[in-house]
Amino acid sequence: MPKTNAADAFSAYGKQLAKFIRKRVSSNEDAEDILSEVFYQLSRIDTLAKPIKQVSAWLYRVARNHIINWYAKKKREPLPVSTDDEDDDEIFADFADVLFSDDSTPETEYLRSLIWAEIETALAELPPEQREIFEQTEFLDIPVKEISRITGTPVNTLLSRKHYAVLRLRGRLKHLYDDMVKE
Repeated sequence: MPKTNAADAFSAYGKQLAKFIRKRVSSNEDAEDILSEVFYQLSRIDTLAKPIKQVSAWLYRVARNHIINWYAKKKREPLPVSTDDEDDDEIFADFADVLFSDDSTPETEYLRSLIWAEIETALAELPPEQREIFEQTEFLDIPVKEISRITGTPVNTLLSRKHYAVLRLRGRLKHLYDDMVKE
């Protein structure tokens, strides 16, 4: 059976799948992110040479799973990360309160968009290895052991990269918190 081509699948199913996702999430940006992740996963399967028999069914199933994970992440508290600085815990708890609250006032929506933009910028500034492990574990919920198995990178190396990513993100986002609490 020939390998599934992600570009061909995107041409054939991209618009329909985008509509499917947009009906189920609250923002176009989130829908685009989910759509990107679905086709990213498809492209990863291509590189692993695992053909898919029914591409459209696979795409919708993966999209549905990403939507479920997206909703679960919105409700979930962020995982605590041990730190010597108690202020860091307070900072990220305050960010989590804004990012994951059900409050939908213009002010909270503005704050959410501001915080997400800063997070995206901070992630873009990370070295690629650190950004990848952080995004895969925190946004895609891929276990570190699975990433290690796929990439051949030792688990301890991946955990170290994630640790340094968290430290850098904390430092980078502290100014945003300071600006938010100043009045």
